[in-house]
Amino acid sequence: MKIIIAGAGAVGTHLAQLLSRDDQDIVVIDESQEKTEMLTDSGSYDLMTINSSPSSIGTMKSAGVQHADLFIAVTPDEARNITCCMLAHTLGARKTVARVDNAEYVQPQYVEMFGRMGIDSLIYPEVLAAQEILEGLMHSWVRQYWEIHNGALIMMGIKLREGARIFDIPLRELCPPDAPYHIVTIKRDDQTIIPGGADVLQLGDIAYFVTTRKHTSLIRELVGKEDYPDVKRVMIMGGGRISVQLARKKPDWLSMKIVERNEERCYQLNELLENDDIVVIHGDGRDTGTLVDEGIRKYQAFAALTPETETNILACLAAKRLGVRKTVALVENMDYVNMAEKLDIGTIINKKAIAASHIHQLMLNADVTTMKSLTIANADVAEFVAQEGSPITGKLIREQRFPHGVSLGGLIREGIGMSVNGNTRIQAGDSVVVFATDGQIKKMDCFFRKPGDNIVSKLIGKLS
Repeated sequence: MKIIIAGAGAVGTHLAQLLSRDDQDIVVIDESQEKTEMLTDSGSYDLMTINSSPSSIGTMKSAGVQHADLFIAVTPDEARNITCCMLAHTLGARKTVARVDNAEYVQPQYVEMFGRMGIDSLIYPEVLAAQEILEGLMHSWVRQYWEIHNGALIMMGIKLREGARIFDIPLRELCPPDAPYHIVTIKRDDQTIIPGGADVLQLGDIAYFVTTRKHTSLIRELVGKEDYPDVKRVMIMGGGRISVQLARKKPDWLSMKIVERNEERCYQLNELLENDDIVVIHGDGRDTGTLVDEGIRKYQAFAALTPETETNILACLAAKRLGVRKTVALVENMDYVNMAEKLDIGTIINKKAIAASHIHQLMLNADVTTMKSLTIANADVAEFVAQEGSPITGKLIREQRFPHGVSLGGLIREGIGMSVNGNTRIQAGDSVVVFATDGQIKKMDCFFRKPGDNIVSKLIGKLS
């Protein structure tokens, strides 16, 4: 697949890193030689760079846009991104994606309009981040929670603490064939493990479970999280665009207090957010005294969403010391993600990882409607649809020869989610959730299609 990325900023660089692992033909265009040299000098990326204006027709032709399967515009300039995609489409690119900074553009009623303009997909990272945070607040005992096929299957990433009842038990015993759940991935320190039957869970692991909705309470018991309070009140530090989107998307049962240190921004927030359940306070959320004065001990959750990564991490640590169980930190610097996890910050949000993961699904030939990003492990999650006569339908799971580092999380058959085990036989039309490390996800294509047929799959997430 030939992919052209316009913009070598944070999102473009992270996206290039993800895609280069999959042996794609990648060209990155940016006017800044310093940025492109960072890509090529590192030796970590197999790609070509061009130092020129991404919106130049001559530059696009030199990059081979007429042969591009995917053109992605992620420069800091929204108008330039839209223009680049329109030009790329006219010059022959098969699919185009533009990053925008206007939440209005990503509303469903405008999809067709932008499609006529030659733009297949728009991404607004702040909206994606707000949705990720909201889902975390709705499930306070889970680090990350997401649904497949409207909840036919539920996937959860859970930090294992002292109260868990599942330590030092081989997974073949913990997850027998009749178990209504499956442990598909384990994050342990800096390792991401696709476990086998002999593996065991340890204190401090983040375990990724796949189950059905009716069995989530069983998982909560197994991991010892029954005492975690449901979030009814959340305090937000920082009144930026993510906070605004979060406030607009919040359900009626959730009340919110935003602490913003810029007085003028407080006035703007009060105009933007006319809701009795949202209170805007002028104050410095970095100050513990301010948090106490604003009643932090009465809140079940705290989210630090300022542009300053270090400030957000420290603020979450302070909130935890004050008794808040659920904390969320916006961590813009990827180098800090692992550090924040080791400090036990809670849910970690990285906009560029979320945006890059959302774009990454377009590598596969499918209409993707479900997309999540997981920022603390290094694996892919994809949903494959088994075609009639494909190898996956010809044998039981235990008889298949999958690549190393692959695990099947579950399947959806006629809208019903169910677990899989070695005795499961996949049927044509089944949607199967697959976890894989080290870029192995692409090797699973051949199991789900007949030779010569198109891939029928959709990338659910990038655990990066």
